[in-house]
Amino acid sequence: MEEAIRNFNTQFEWKPVVANAQKLPKASTFVVGGMGGSHLSADLLSVYAPSLDIYVHRDYGIPAHVDGADALYIASSYSGNTEETLDFAIAALKKGYAVATVSVGGKLLEFAKANDLPHIVIPDTHIQPRCALGFAMVALAKLIGDETLLRELATLSEVLKPEELREAGKKLSESLRSAVPVVYASAGNTAVAYNWKIKLNETGKIPAFYNVLPELNHNEMTGFDITGSTEGLSRRFHFLFLSDTDDHPQTQKRMKVTRKLYEDRGLRTTEVALWGHSKLERIFTSLLIADWTALHISEVYGTEAEQVPMVEEFKRLIA
Repeated sequence: MEEAIRNFNTQFEWKPVVANAQKLPKASTFVVGGMGGSHLSADLLSVYAPSLDIYVHRDYGIPAHVDGADALYIASSYSGNTEETLDFAIAALKKGYAVATVSVGGKLLEFAKANDLPHIVIPDTHIQPRCALGFAMVALAKLIGDETLLRELATLSEVLKPEELREAGKKLSESLRSAVPVVYASAGNTAVAYNWKIKLNETGKIPAFYNVLPELNHNEMTGFDITGSTEGLSRRFHFLFLSDTDDHPQTQKRMKVTRKLYEDRGLRTTEVALWGHSKLERIFTSLLIADWTALHISEVYGTEAEQVPMVEEFKRLIA
């Protein structure tokens, strides 16, 4: 796991090749079917380009609300064996929709080859899907035909310095000892907050949750308006505020006021600012800090950082 984090920036050096590229439609709508770490890159793409018409489907079948006639359905499964994603690809193809796939291999690659579908094979470096965000995002950019995004992603191989962010993650992990993290961000950075949660869950092996402003100001925060009988519940949480100077000014103000209200009630909070010269640098710098934080949390608790045995146990039980 440590090596995967340390070498993360090198993923952006990869130049993906689309097999059967001539069959890719000139689509303006994209539906990405994926589970777990395999849909995270599509989530982040919506942070980078909010105007992009992209839907993320995390279920069996295909979404009923999308007009598939003019869309490209992208089945993304790192292993290539995710049953929900395979079902998504099969359902889309049965409807006669344009389908492309992204995987390192497995049944999804076999399906793509058997049906002469456009597909990209991700390098199999034996890392976990949540660690392959760079590969997945480059592949997605290639399939949607965004050359500007591809060029900007390529610069991250030089811009990102994972090792320089290790200490920030270690320091944050120490403040989170014996606490349940709750990650807060703006609605525009929902995918960033969600990625933080996933890394804390899967690498740290601890409970972690997330929510976004301004919505949480209308509901969730009232759950932390401490009284004598609920104080013991609230004290277990530590709130991470992912601040971003690109956020709406009122959202930035809301974040500061929310944090003050929590601290006035004796709740633990930490601001983790997004920083960098570009939107992509801000996103991935933040997520590298999340990676180091989760890894050090795993060391604190003595958990196994890389593998996800409960997920594998679940798969065996439903097989």
